[in-house]
Amino acid sequence: MRLHVVRILALLLMMVTGAATYAQTPEKPWQIRAVVIATFEIGEDTGDKPGEFQLWVEREHLDEIVPFPGGTHPLRTNKEHTVLGMLSGTTLVNSTASMMALGMDPRFDLTHAYFLINGIAGVDPRFGSIGTAAWARYVVGDVVRYIDPREMPKDWPYGWFPTGATRPNPQDTEAPSWHRSNLYTLNPALVNWAYETTKGIELGDDPRVAAFRKLFTETPEARKPPTVRLGDTFAADYYWHGAKSTVFAEDWVRMWTHGKGVFAMTEMEDSGFLEAAQRLNALHRIDVNRVLVLRTGSNFCEPPPGHDPVESLTAPYIGGKLALEAAYKTGSPVLHYLVDHWAVTQDHIPGN
Repeated sequence: MRLHVVRILALLLMMVTGAATYAQTPEKPWQIRAVVIATFEIGEDTGDKPGEFQLWVEREHLDEIVPFPGGTHPLRTNKEHTVLGMLSGTTLVNSTASMMALGMDPRFDLTHAYFLINGIAGVDPRFGSIGTAAWARYVVGDVVRYIDPREMPKDWPYGWFPTGATRPNPQDTEAPSWHRSNLYTLNPALVNWAYETTKGIELGDDPRVAAFRKLFTETPEARKPPTVRLGDTFAADYYWHGAKSTVFAEDWVRMWTHGKGVFAMTEMEDSGFLEAAQRLNALHRIDVNRVLVLRTGSNFCEPPPGHDPVESLTAPYIGGKLALEAAYKTGSPVLHYLVDHWAVTQDHIPGN
């Protein structure tokens, strides 16, 4: 019995020692210039139907696979070890945990690294069309109170309202001190630089998408070809859809940004990334001023007039391929400049 206990203790010691060895800081951590972050992949990282990660892996030659025990998927890097690719996993819990795990990993020096968070999203038809790319100035979170619409007061537009308020759209958005996850402001100078660098890019189009856009007869922006724009994201841990929910998202972003922001894209990760980035910044592991968020519309967040939300929600993404290409076309020139001009960008953030 004692021998059995000793063996178990020896095994546990080996496990702890192994974990400690992994956690030790290498003699010379890789000096990372840029991190490309995507949230999901459909199959393999290369050679099959792409998700958000594959185009970056293939076209940026992120050929080296790096184990990532703290994440959901192995990391990828180029042969120079200057660019990292991370697949975070979807939803807020995965984006937050993966970002923290990467930021605390002793193998990498991320103190001067730029972070390009990118992925597909639901686009507001009042903002733009499927395939449109939006650089976010603000990321807004979804910490909210809720009453089922069947039980809410009859004069309310919807059942969502802020913590500390008594009804939707209050005049004052000052929340309790512990309520800190509903507004993240990105470095405006860097965001504007990224937008100015990419605003003239031709994103292409798709005949099927162009035909589908025509159904949105009440929203002129939805019928236009895709372009690169400035627009903000609303991160929610629930996958919502529909015209009434879109009105809430528009109001919610406008309220938390004090009228400075405009709801463009709905997604499920960005406030998690930004919360982790702020904490890593406080730990001097990364520079939160070097974070960019780029979202591209793969679908509209509400159905066309006369169509049912359930039908629209459950339909395949008609613009998935267009949105994935738009993310790479828009994000890659920014990535290349930041990495290739390292003598300048290491210490000087573009636009500042």
